[in-house]
Amino acid sequence: MPEAIRRRTVGGGLVAEIRADRWRRGSHELILDGTPQSHVNLEDPTELAYEYVRRMGNVIDLVRPPGEAITALHLGAGGLTLPRYIDATRPGSRQQIVEIDPALVDFVREELPWDRRASIRIRYGDAREQLGRLPAGLLGAVDVLVVDVFAGARTPPQVTSVEFYREAAARLRPDGVLLANIADGPPQPYARGQASTIREAVGPVVVLAESGVFKGRRFGNLVIAASPGGIPEAWLSPLYAAGPHPATVAVDAELQRFIAGTRPVTDATATGSPEPGRGVFRFSSD
Repeated sequence: MPEAIRRRTVGGGLVAEIRADRWRRGSHELILDGTPQSHVNLEDPTELAYEYVRRMGNVIDLVRPPGEAITALHLGAGGLTLPRYIDATRPGSRQQIVEIDPALVDFVREELPWDRRASIRIRYGDAREQLGRLPAGLLGAVDVLVVDVFAGARTPPQVTSVEFYREAAARLRPDGVLLANIADGPPQPYARGQASTIREAVGPVVVLAESGVFKGRRFGNLVIAASPGGIPEAWLSPLYAAGPHPATVAVDAELQRFIAGTRPVTDATATGSPEPGRGVFRFSSD
């Protein structure tokens, strides 16, 4: 029987924990400095337990016909939940991951190993700095680009600006999709600003969220999906139907109301995401 909680000090002196999920067989949660980062089911990598990750998975399911291999770029590793999902649902996919903390990846690799046959390459360093060092073959070739960069519970400012997203979007195919995990609470100035920023830098956006979070009733995660060629209208109904519910799929007038009065964030004005309130996500270290 594996230990219920395993701990290791990783980069920056943060404490990483992997806790067995008592309710889901074969499942574990990665917690970094008290904040949940990832949920991984080793027996069924197609299970996406976190609602915002499930919303990302729903988009990925629509990018190409079911089972067709894709090229994916992940900025931020966590427990490699989405890379495992893509490998399980789209065998043969090529995936690149950029992660700043080798010690965290080593901890995950040892405690929650992934299939060695998967075509997953990990590069270490700051996400923004590494964008310019990625293989030239990825320029204009990425089907799915996931931006899920957190330092503890916050997204650092250097990966929130128009300049950053333009550089990231250069890796996308014309019909490729960028997915950004955005954490914010009422009155959501950060999330609304990120929607405006991504629309300016990448292309038309759709915001996917639990309805209460989208309406600014509580702190939570929103997913912003964008594509240089626009998110196909045919995707909207399937995305709403896939949930998790209650769900909001914001486009057109609803999106305009959400971003009204905001300006795109630049390197000069970027501040990063807000700190969650006490008790929003945090675990006891006991």
